Amino acid sequence: MGLTEAHQVLSMNNLRERVTLRTDGGLRTGRDVVMAAMMGAEEYGIGTAALIAMGCIMVRQCQSNTCPVGVCTQDEALRKKFTGTADKVVNLITFYAQEVRDILASIGARSLDEIIGRADLLSQVSRGSAHLDDLDLNPLLITVDGASRITYDRSKPRNHVMDTLDAEIVKDGARFFEEGEKMQLSYAVRNTLRTIGTRASSHIVKKFGMRNTLQADHLSLKLSGNAGQSLGAFAVRGLKIEVQGDANDYVGKGLSGGTIVVRPPMASPLVAADNTIIGNTVLYGATDGFLFAAGRAGERFAVRNSGASVVIEGCGTNGCEYMTGGVAVILGSIGANFGAGMTGGMAYLYDPDGAAEDMMNLETLVTCAVTHPHWEAQLRGLIESHARETDSQKANRILRHWETERSNFLQACPKEMLIHLPHPLSNEAQAVPAE
Repeated sequence: MGLTEAHQVLSMNNLRERVTLRTDGGLRTGRDVVMAAMMGAEEYGIGTAALIAMGCIMVRQCQSNTCPVGVCTQDEALRKKFTGTADKVVNLITFYAQEVRDILASIGARSLDEIIGRADLLSQVSRGSAHLDDLDLNPLLITVDGASRITYDRSKPRNHVMDTLDAEIVKDGARFFEEGEKMQLSYAVRNTLRTIGTRASSHIVKKFGMRNTLQADHLSLKLSGNAGQSLGAFAVRGLKIEVQGDANDYVGKGLSGGTIVVRPPMASPLVAADNTIIGNTVLYGATDGFLFAAGRAGERFAVRNSGASVVIEGCGTNGCEYMTGGVAVILGSIGANFGAGMTGGMAYLYDPDGAAEDMMNLETLVTCAVTHPHWEAQLRGLIESHARETDSQKANRILRHWETERSNFLQACPKEMLIHLPHPLSNEAQAVPAE
């Protein structure tokens, strides 16, 4: 419905030639591709079918780290079972193309371009009974005025997009990238500047390697303002990004060893712990590194985090969803469904009101107070780093009254990780006799 409506409205307003419509979802055969073209699509996304071609058998336990064919798991023994190759996907797309050509030939069309937007070639089929045919699909199948005059030129040049801030960073930091000299660079940023630090990280890997021996802040970026989406995406060790302001969604996406610090401006009158400072889907798929944010995060915080350590001061719904590694410290309230599908890592929640468990998905989690010295040291160490990096008032207050405040923390651990922990969750666990 969305595809045909977009095609019709753009056509009626003489805007159709200016955009490219792409569709995906459920395109399992060449026939599906042809029907999508007739509804107005020019590009087609093949997702699930390509995954199956690579070996996925759809057992639907991706979040459990137990994929029997090694497609979606971090277990080395299971990953050895993965047999997927690029050739298998190439073969799949070739079969799609062959079926599309056969269908085009059967209707007298020489290319897909000739049938794009030709909804008049489609008709609603009867399901064989009146009560099954009560849905009228004719509005999807109309051809609007002017549609026949549209030229679908997919070879037209791309619109010019301004280069990212990283081009300037690479230029200004030449001594670091060429000679390894420690540097600090400062910039004012706005929310149209996306993926700051990503290209710089690529240059770091090329010059010094992924597992380099650089200091954590060997190249330090001091930013002021509003950072755009994907701040510090795929940042590696040796790069530290500090923002005085706030940041949009996907902060630290794929973080790979870098350090990101986000704090309010010094003159801000806002109470940091009560205001959102970073957006949704923070640390998506991160594998290593640190994030310290003096404020709240949005929804789906640390989703699929696989190794990064993070301290924030509150988050929205679905926090730590599908998390498989790393450590998350939340010094504030959480949203509903926290920890859903979490199969690895550790979370510490500041919960003086005792309300956190009501917001957690306890199907896969166990919770307890932080009593074991090992976990207490881990928690306190991260809060101390957070206070040092952000000068967080809340973190400093907790540390000043640590002897009383530590009892307000709730530790959450995936059930399947219990047998793999280097230390028991609590001293009480050690005291339980074996029977």
